[in-house]
This record gives sequence, C-alpha cells and structure tokens, in this order.
Amino acid sequence: MKYFEKILIANRGEIAIRIMRACRELGIDTVAIYSEADKDSLFVHYADEAFPVGPAPPSKSYLNKERIISVAKKAGAEAIHPGYGFLAENAEFARLCAEEGITFIGPKSRTIAAMGSKIQSKQTMRKAGVPVLPGTDGGIDDLDMAAKVADSIGYPVIVKASAGGGGIGMQIVHEPSEIESAIDGAMRIAESAFGDRTVFIEKYLQKPRHVEVQVFCDEHHNRVHMFERECSIQRRHQKLIEEAPCPVMTPDLRERMTNSALKVAEAVDYVNAGTVEFLYDKGEYYFMEMNTRLQVEHTITELV
Repeated sequence: MKYFEKILIANRGEIAIRIMRACRELGIDTVAIYSEADKDSLFVHYADEAFPVGPAPPSKSYLNKERIISVAKKAGAEAIHPGYGFLAENAEFARLCAEEGITFIGPKSRTIAAMGSKIQSKQTMRKAGVPVLPGTDGGIDDLDMAAKVADSIGYPVIVKASAGGGGIGMQIVHEPSEIESAIDGAMRIAESAFGDRTVFIEKYLQKPRHVEVQVFCDEHHNRVHMFERECSIQRRHQKLIEEAPCPVMTPDLRERMTNSALKVAEAVDYVNAGTVEFLYDKGEYYFMEMNTRLQVEHTITELV
C-alpha cells in the first residue's frame, strides 16, 4: 500500500499531536505550522519539521490559506491534514489544495460547500430518501409564507441560520405572535456571525435525543460506519457528554440509522472521515446535518 511520504498538519495542539502520532506509526514524516504565540508548544517539537506562518491571531496564521500552501510546497508535503476547526470545513482551501496538486485529507471542495448549507443539505437528503424534519424547503423571505409553514407543521417551530453551526442564531417559536421577531432576530445574528442572513423554519422537537454516526469513505466508493455516539447532554446547544452505544438503541434502529448515514455519504460522494447527525424522537429519527471533517468526538469512536 502506498502512503504519503510527508504530511503537513494545518492545526495545533491536541489534534495536531494525534495526527502526528498516527503518521509516526505509519512511517510518514510530519510538518507542523505555528503562530508566533505557539512557537514553544509541544506539537511544534513533536513534528519532524516546523514552520512559522504568522502572528498570534488565527486569521493571520492558522487561517492564512495561501501561506500554509506555500509552506507545504516548500517542505515537500504531498498532503495537508486540517484536523478539526480552522480550515477543516473550508471549501475554498480544499479547492486551493487541489489546484496546487496537494491532497486535502478530507472531502472534496464541492461536498464541503453542499453540506455547509443546512438548506441545500436537507434538500439533497429529501431527494435521497433520508428522513428530514418537516419545514421550509428553502430560505425565508416572506413573513406570511413563514407563518403559514409554521401553522401547517404545528408549533413549536425553530428558526435556524442556513450557514449556521453551534446553535448560533437559533430561535424557538412557541406561538404565532413570536414568529416575526424570531425571524428578524435569527437573520441579524446569522448575518453578523456568518455573513449570510438566510434562515429557514423546521419543526422543533422539545426533548429529542441527539445521535450521530461516524462514517469513513474512500475514493473507490467504499463506505463504512463506526456505529453511533449519543450527545444529548448539552448546554446552549454545545455537547458536554458523549456516550456509546446510545442507551435507547435497538438492533433495528441501529441498522436503519446507520444505513441512512451511509446513504447521506453516498448522496454527496463523500470521501474521508465525517459525521452524520440525527435527531431521534418517539421512535423516529431525522437528518440534521453532516460534519464534513474529523470531529473532537472521534476519540469516543477510537475507543469503540
């Protein structure tokens, strides 16, 4: 089997060291990049080579796409692993790597872009036959239409930012009188946080379980799942505790949910590690989103 000879890790800290450790086990040389603030960090010394990429602010160092690619070429790295965070779900960076003949260890640029939009991803999943929560088929630009959709699916509903993540901008609406202010608020937050004020409405599940399935896919269309992780214990939509297996999982539910996760990956021609997230409530599950990267929670799957 042919492995890469040298990989640049476009990240820092714990995830950089984990990737470097895996590379060391495979006999692959590693290249670290670091900001001025991180020059004495452990991950810098753990790598075979290390190069500075800029000042402490991430926007001038770990998010400096052109500089990172320049370092990769200088070091002779054939591939770049983004870890999680920073450039891991940056479609433009994946595209720049491809243009420069460097392998981006992650999905294709078009896949990242497709799954980065909650609206587009849900439309794709509906076509693929994956269960999706009822809601608007596209962005909201008409309050009357929004009110009609909310009435048709029944309150409570939730207003979400299409480009969002981490629960930012989500507004729960319990009755018709709240819908206008919720949409206005969600749009303002979405524009401020993501530069995109597009929002949509879907049915709000009040006490669902949050279950995710990690998948691995290669360029030969082979796809496998690594079972499920439950992450329902959250604070402000941020996961606090991960556990596996899901406490309420049955063999039938696991087969259906994991098959749906593989169907999601197939629908967007996914390559590499990724995580498909579902909401589970009263015997039914619904596609929520796909994280087109390695997740912090990957360590749970490693233990499984």
